[in-house]
Amino acid sequence: MNFNKFYVIFKPMSDTDKSLNSSSKFAWYHLAALITIIFWGSSFVSTRVLLDNGLHAVEIYIYRFLLAYLFIIFVSHKRLWANNLRDEILLAICGLTSGSIYFIAENFALKYTYVANVSLITSISPLLTTLLIGVFYRNERPAKGVYLGSIVALIGVSCVIFNSGFNFQIMPFGDLLALSAAFSFAFYSIILRKVNVYYDSLFITRKTFFYGLVTAIPFLIMEPDMSPLSVLMRPGVIINIAFLGICCSLLGFFFFSRATATLGAIVTNNYLYLQSVVTLVLAYFILNETISIVGYIGCGLILAGLILSDRLAKK
Repeated sequence: MNFNKFYVIFKPMSDTDKSLNSSSKFAWYHLAALITIIFWGSSFVSTRVLLDNGLHAVEIYIYRFLLAYLFIIFVSHKRLWANNLRDEILLAICGLTSGSIYFIAENFALKYTYVANVSLITSISPLLTTLLIGVFYRNERPAKGVYLGSIVALIGVSCVIFNSGFNFQIMPFGDLLALSAAFSFAFYSIILRKVNVYYDSLFITRKTFFYGLVTAIPFLIMEPDMSPLSVLMRPGVIINIAFLGICCSLLGFFFFSRATATLGAIVTNNYLYLQSVVTLVLAYFILNETISIVGYIGCGLILAGLILSDRLAKK
């Protein structure tokens, strides 16, 4: 592997802008986005293990973000604040929308509606991002082909989610929580697109974790007692918290920020459609769940939608 090429993912944006002259270097950012989705698609399994061990939803979120923040502070600590109050507020909103609101709303939604409902509704986040960019940046409205590709991919996600059978029922409160999570991440992608212009990804990611932790404190206060140390010291709990904190949070958010800065919010968010495919494959190999013909069709539609969106957008 050529590590010099891989290093461009980690360099500050001001340095990489000058060197991104070939499509091969852009490919590394596509790879970064894909790795992120693999991590995030795997996170459902790790979260389920932690829940089965008695940890609460907010507690899991706090542990993963705190671990990620402690790691990133070692490599990004020289600069404390943004250039101005406006940018600091935008970074705080990044932590709120991609952290506490998104994860807590999604986890609580699972208590009031079906898993299939939550999976399907939160999967519309890339489509919402595309629509929001068309609203807020009228001079950069996506081509109609991008919307078409997103819809095809979303249909594919629906097939993957209903791989084991069709069971979608309207549960208003839980479904609204899931929808708020989808909108929250879409707004995060829009704001991330803006702050990426002025700040490097390490600084943005560190700020996201910090404000994500701060804004989660009220939710933590409302939770029951924290899990005892004996539970936290279980090997399975340690491994899964480490995976969620280092891979899914630290590397995942950093790679997502770098990919967004280079490829754009729409292209990067479209990779989120693949998250359900990753979860489906892992469920097959780890949980011994079967993949039906509907699941295979869904995977094909997701890939077709991503390719269609990319090709039509270029035209």
